[in-house]
Amino acid sequence: MLDVIKPKKSVIYLYLLIPVAAFVFTVFVPLVAALFYSFFEWKNGPVKTFNGLANYRQLIADATFWKAFGNNIYLVVACLIGQIGIAFLLVLLVNAKTTKLKGVHRTFGFFPSTISAVCIGMIWTMVYHNKYGILNWLLRAIGCGGLTQVWLNNTEHIMLIVSIPLIWQYIGYYMVIIFSAIAGIDSEIFESANIDGANAWQTAMHITLPLIKNTMLVCITLCVAGNMKAFDNIYTMTKGGPGTASMVMAMYGYKISFEQFNLGYGSTISVAIFVLSLLVIGGSQWLVKRVTARVEV
Repeated sequence: MLDVIKPKKSVIYLYLLIPVAAFVFTVFVPLVAALFYSFFEWKNGPVKTFNGLANYRQLIADATFWKAFGNNIYLVVACLIGQIGIAFLLVLLVNAKTTKLKGVHRTFGFFPSTISAVCIGMIWTMVYHNKYGILNWLLRAIGCGGLTQVWLNNTEHIMLIVSIPLIWQYIGYYMVIIFSAIAGIDSEIFESANIDGANAWQTAMHITLPLIKNTMLVCITLCVAGNMKAFDNIYTMTKGGPGTASMVMAMYGYKISFEQFNLGYGSTISVAIFVLSLLVIGGSQWLVKRVTARVEV
């Protein structure tokens, strides 16, 4: 038997140094810098004037920012239901004994998540186009021409309209995660449930879901974090319009910082996005743990 040579602690620390330094440089340093600049009035250029909490007082009274925050919350709820909920149901269908070509379903389901967000936005902009879009063409083809409209100018339903591409893009992503979790469950558990007379719904809610609750918690955290910083798809489709109807926090921060060149207030918005995202993620995790505890009972 050959002795296993253990590396020295100094060597281990040396290997860890590069990824830790990269994390600090790309995440921690920008966050600290944004916090620092949020206490200044900085309208581009080299001149910065310290103004204390004035930017934060402005943020609290900023109706556009809170509307953008509400739109992010809308995206979070819509995508939790549309991405993770639909992904869970599709995984159950694909895993059914009667389903054929399971590998094909998994491959094509994951494919949209490999496309860049900008491309997804451009594709769905064409789908929603009032003259040449496939959606209005389909409505005319089935005799519902009266329902055609300029979809991306629909102020009342614009958040639902821009949510659909986000949902469509990431269903397959969460399907892969849930697939891997269910694959780790002993098949004898499902066989025992079948013998005891449990139907598909009872098996899914009282056996499958509790056994993969930690994986579902990871999916929910990823979904909430992703949609609290949503930007690319919506910017490509609407740029926050019509008006501010589809404005989200990241886009508002971008417009303040790089279109109005108000970098001090833009930094304040960035800090607010970080804090609010942590609060929403923590709240969603607490809620999911309570719900799963009741399901297990």
